[in-house]
Amino acid sequence: MCTSGEIDGTVDESMSAKLSMTTPMQQRPSSSGKSQRPGLAVLAAIAALALAGCGSKNAYVPPPPLKVVVAQPVQEPVTLYAYLTGNTQPFKSVNLVARVQGYLESIDYKDGAAVTNGTQLFGIERDVYQAQLDQAKAQLARDEAVLAQAQANLTRYQTLLKQNSIARQQVEDQTFVVQQNKATVELDKANVETANINLGYTRVLAPFDGAVTNHLVDVGALVGVSGPTTLATIVETDPLYVYFTASEPQVLAFRRRNAEAGHPVSSTDLTHVSSIPVEIGLHGEEGYPHKGHLDYVSPQIDAATGTLTLRALFQNKDHVLLPGLFVRVRTPIGYQEKALLTRNDAIGTSQEGSYVLVAGPDNVVERRVVKPGQQVGELRVIESGLDPSDWVVTEGVQRAIPGAKIAPQRSELASAAADSSDLE
Repeated sequence: MCTSGEIDGTVDESMSAKLSMTTPMQQRPSSSGKSQRPGLAVLAAIAALALAGCGSKNAYVPPPPLKVVVAQPVQEPVTLYAYLTGNTQPFKSVNLVARVQGYLESIDYKDGAAVTNGTQLFGIERDVYQAQLDQAKAQLARDEAVLAQAQANLTRYQTLLKQNSIARQQVEDQTFVVQQNKATVELDKANVETANINLGYTRVLAPFDGAVTNHLVDVGALVGVSGPTTLATIVETDPLYVYFTASEPQVLAFRRRNAEAGHPVSSTDLTHVSSIPVEIGLHGEEGYPHKGHLDYVSPQIDAATGTLTLRALFQNKDHVLLPGLFVRVRTPIGYQEKALLTRNDAIGTSQEGSYVLVAGPDNVVERRVVKPGQQVGELRVIESGLDPSDWVVTEGVQRAIPGAKIAPQRSELASAAADSSDLE
């Protein structure tokens, strides 16, 4: 603030005293006999500058609008997916058990090896069961001979009856003897078959092609004493099952959208179910590289968990998939011909819900509450709250404050179809 003394160009006494303190050289007399005072000239220049500065007025100059990047939503067809979790299970899994009692004599495979159908895996002592088979066969031969003799006697009695040389009662009694002998022969045949089966149980064979786990019983152990003894397990991993569950809302949405598309899904009709693709991804894998199809839908929802069990079938020629793995599951549940998509990182959240910032009239930032849908790569489907003509702030979101003016720089979003790794 300028004082009146400064405006008139006067100098107060203290200032004069300071200016009068000059060096001897400054106070040397000139040729005219008067001493020169350069300090007074400097003071005059400062006063002139002060007068010039006091004549201007301070005014607020607003900062320039902040620069942000905006882009209109992408509009293109999108397949809607259900993202679930599941576990892999073998196509077949059977415990190999000792069904007869005896000592284990041999292990005829290498632990973990792949075997073919009919390969012998374990051997149990056969002597006792071979003897039982031989005994049953001998009994059968004896009873067949008895039957043959009884049949011959019956034929002779019938001839004598025609000649009235024998009583009819004797013929009838012999007929009953023949029938009893026939029954005995049939029983002997069944005993032979049983002994033959028990003898076959001493050789534990692979019921199908697969891999066998490590043996659980060593050679020389007594097996099958109090019941079947588990020796090992054989599994078939090509193809492979994936079991997963869907919540009740997901199931209803899935059925509704397929019915709208003219493909109603029934758990008892697998004609259409088998045409529904299912994709899975393992831990550490990007996207869903393994392709399969739906194989089974449970006919009822589990009331305890509120979920429906589904099963998919996957080919596993290279045996990359192992039983028991945790997998990410993706299956299509619908299709949108014209879906709106914007950058996923442009969507914020508040107490009102999800929102995006758009450049409104006169480039003033507006907040739009939206309903986000499925994520596709770096983009996300916007189900409601956004128009194709809106310019959404995609970069510099932190600088865009609702109600503030911005300097938008327009850009274009890349198509979601260019990103093959769809994420939830």
